Amino acid sequence: MTARLRVVAAMSGGVDSAVAASRMVEAGHEVVGVHLALSQSAATLRESARGCCTIEDAGDARRVADRLGIPFYVWDMAERFREDVMEDFVAEYAAGRTPNPCLRCNEKIKFAALLDKALGLGFDAVATGHYAQIVQAADGRRELHRAVDAAKDQSYVLGVLDEDQLVHAFFPLGDTTKPAIREEAAARGFSVAKKPDSHDICFIPDGDTRGFLAGRLGEQPGELVTTDGEVVGTHAGAFGFTVGQRRGLGIDRSRLDGEPRYVVDVDAPTNRVVIGTAELLGVRQITGEHARWCGPVPIGTIRAGAQVRAHGEEVGCAAYQGPAGELEVTLDAPIRGVAPGQSVVLYDGTRVIGSATISSTRAHPQSR
Repeated sequence: MTARLRVVAAMSGGVDSAVAASRMVEAGHEVVGVHLALSQSAATLRESARGCCTIEDAGDARRVADRLGIPFYVWDMAERFREDVMEDFVAEYAAGRTPNPCLRCNEKIKFAALLDKALGLGFDAVATGHYAQIVQAADGRRELHRAVDAAKDQSYVLGVLDEDQLVHAFFPLGDTTKPAIREEAAARGFSVAKKPDSHDICFIPDGDTRGFLAGRLGEQPGELVTTDGEVVGTHAGAFGFTVGQRRGLGIDRSRLDGEPRYVVDVDAPTNRVVIGTAELLGVRQITGEHARWCGPVPIGTIRAGAQVRAHGEEVGCAAYQGPAGELEVTLDAPIRGVAPGQSVVLYDGTRVIGSATISSTRAHPQSR
């Protein structure tokens, strides 16, 4: 029989976290529901299906907690979220990089600030509604694995968790599909059973990332150039572009040959956006920094699968950690549109090995 634990259930106000909390209660644990107040000016009502963490969401979470008969609290982490996620997001784009705020939130907020506070208050673990699985290995270690529902799998954005954090983490939904979760929520009488999922970036509810950045960085007019340095257009700020982007370039097509053009480089120091043809987007080698391992640090070169987007294709690779802690990944096949600032997550089958933030890429592998 599983030991009875004291567990903080992170309750966003959505259907996933509601069912995750209910499953922890059903498993016999002592559960306390906690909603994270992450916005310093939370709207009373959701502006769209994209955002989360509004007053309305807090109310939805409280109603679920009441139905479960568990204590419920709102923990204010807005300042920490602003510093560690939002300001990091703006700074990364200003530097010409493409960050993933969901990974940063999981690392800095849900499994640093939240978990640290929970442990400090005497709790044993944190449970969330992420779609991923914790598997007990033969040696007793807790491993992070992909969810059963491939379409909802969130193991990629959890690749920043280390071995110690996994010891105190529960993901009760990893063995279930999303339709089944909604059915379970309805059967339990949760009002959120049909509530739309939040999408994209929670602090940009209208989905206008370029507008959000412009409001904080101001317009910074610059040039759109070819790889040969020919100026073919202008822009209002290099921060509004990412490698691999095709739409919204504002190119003077009369000066081109009719082939599609993509962003192949964002040169923040010169405020120039470089465009080129599709064949220039292929990447075969990735260097990463800020490596995080979900278990023991791999020794020497290992074979793994590499994924560079939340729901991107996994590509076979050889990977090793260099003497300065850098992660070097050589891909078996090229991946298009890989930008510095994104994360590369390594897999061994369904198991997450670890992750790193991409610092540079190369089209052709370099021998060691």
